[in-house]
Amino acid sequence: MAGHSKWKNIQKRKNAQDAKKGKIFMRHAKDIYTAAKQGGGDIATNAALRTAVEKAKADNMPNDNIDRNIKKATGDLDGANFEELTYEGYGPGGVAVIVNVLTDNKNRTASDIRHAFKKNGGNLGENGSVSFMFDRKGYIIVSNEEGNVDEDELTLEVLEAGAEDIVTQEGAYEVFAEPENFQPVVDHLTESGYTIADSEVTLIPQNYNSVSEEDATKMQNLLEALEENEDVQDIHHNLEESE
Repeated sequence: MAGHSKWKNIQKRKNAQDAKKGKIFMRHAKDIYTAAKQGGGDIATNAALRTAVEKAKADNMPNDNIDRNIKKATGDLDGANFEELTYEGYGPGGVAVIVNVLTDNKNRTASDIRHAFKKNGGNLGENGSVSFMFDRKGYIIVSNEEGNVDEDELTLEVLEAGAEDIVTQEGAYEVFAEPENFQPVVDHLTESGYTIADSEVTLIPQNYNSVSEEDATKMQNLLEALEENEDVQDIHHNLEESE
């Protein structure tokens, strides 16, 4: 796992992405939907949903958007039947891409996703065509912006809590765990006073793909096109971004 720096890629895109409300709202929509799907739509009894809604409101996500995603998850949205689908394919330069969507019209969504790939130098593949290149892992970012987190102490803490690896990055530590150990590790770190900058169960590339500057630009255009699609919930890829 060492060397697979998701944090590195996150940091390089963070300022540009955070300037886009659509990207911010997409992430909140995913978190709200997932929390409601797993624990129900009542924020009074679903702590994960309550936290997700509070974060969304802090970023000025409209209440209608929040309510809509909760209703999508609980099946309470009148006249709509939403499906969770996954598309796999290759972007420019052979970058592996996985797109998770939530849609009430899979024909429309399939057409839109296919068009985004084709327009930006990629192509869709069959299910399983790239997913074997990723591992499903619990991923936790422990903030160290002040430089006061002791690496040895943190390493002992996370390994005892059930994590399998820790990687040092500038201003942060990346912690990896099997999905079933994810929440216990998060809870342990929180209770121990560490600052969790981000945490999720996600797909981690086994290897990153370096491409030409031209293909990297095309790949960013593909990602932007996918992010602008309201049906897209999450995007995973193995692009190694240049310095």
